[in-house]
Amino acid sequence: MSIYPPLRLLALTLLCSQAAYAQPPILQAHTSGEQVYKTLCLACHETGVAHAPKLGDRTAWAPLIEEGQPVLTGHAWVGVRAMPARGGSAELSLADFARAVAYMARASGANWKDPDSKLLIAIVKEADKRLAKSIKDQQAMQRELHSIAKSAK
Repeated sequence: MSIYPPLRLLALTLLCSQAAYAQPPILQAHTSGEQVYKTLCLACHETGVAHAPKLGDRTAWAPLIEEGQPVLTGHAWVGVRAMPARGGSAELSLADFARAVAYMARASGANWKDPDSKLLIAIVKEADKRLAKSIKDQQAMQRELHSIAKSAK
């Protein structure tokens, strides 16, 4: 029996565990939606900076709530309008982010629940669609700019 397979397995295990720690946890929920709101979201959603809908403003939140929980949360997760991706926090997990969005929506008239694993999967799918659309839009804009630059020569 060779000693190499167990050593390779040990090395692979160490590499995988280091890679897992290097990335922020996507699905782990550690804090309540209210806690995330108070530490991260409040800066914009309390003041309405950059047209952020204020917490409790049913009129501002109504069209957003109408989009549905997976769509609104997925779009906000990757960045939408003036809102940066992940609310500007690279360390925030998707589960914590989604709980904060649900908290704000509930405070503004929605009956959204904190997300379970099924809803988190739906949110990830919506985020992927939004990213794909953003990439296609950027590519189209680059082609158009390239075409304009070519014709200007």
